[in-house]
Amino acid sequence: MTQYRAVNHVAFATHDMDGTIRFWRDLLGMRLIAGMSEPGSRQYFFEIAENVMISFFEWPGVEPVADKDPGRPFKGPFSFDHICIEVSDRDALWALKDKLEAADVWVTEVMDNGFIHSMFSTDPNNLQLEFCYRIHEINLSENPKMIDPEPSDITREGPEPQPGKWPATKDPTPPGKRKLYPGKLKQMGEG
Repeated sequence: MTQYRAVNHVAFATHDMDGTIRFWRDLLGMRLIAGMSEPGSRQYFFEIAENVMISFFEWPGVEPVADKDPGRPFKGPFSFDHICIEVSDRDALWALKDKLEAADVWVTEVMDNGFIHSMFSTDPNNLQLEFCYRIHEINLSENPKMIDPEPSDITREGPEPQPGKWPATKDPTPPGKRKLYPGKLKQMGEG
């Protein structure tokens, strides 16, 4: 089975890269660690933690998404609710809340969600953000919890991947036939 390590990056779009840089680098304090461009497009990467990034494409004509409350039902075309970024501890969360408020950026009160304490805000692109710190006594990875009173039959199968639900790989690519094609970001790894 594939062993996943982390989310390397998530990518969003903006019409205003400079405003996005001011928010993510200068207000939130995330390093701007990579960027590339081609006619009509730029992509920049901000470091959340080592090898964990958030990326933005700047495309002409992109408009911020409609403002919505995270976790609330929505009708119409939709693909994303919010991103939750974990900070180191309680003091870091409260310091970030104070920093956002000092910058006159909307932020909620800090909420106790049982396994995390968190607050919500938005970036200049109306990207819904949650910032949290984890309650270390509660580990959902070790003790999965399903409090849905009406889970589907598939949900009732449990937390572990269920074998036989998808076709098995019959003809894996042998190492000698694995070919890599140059991607647009290849220059990031060069000298």
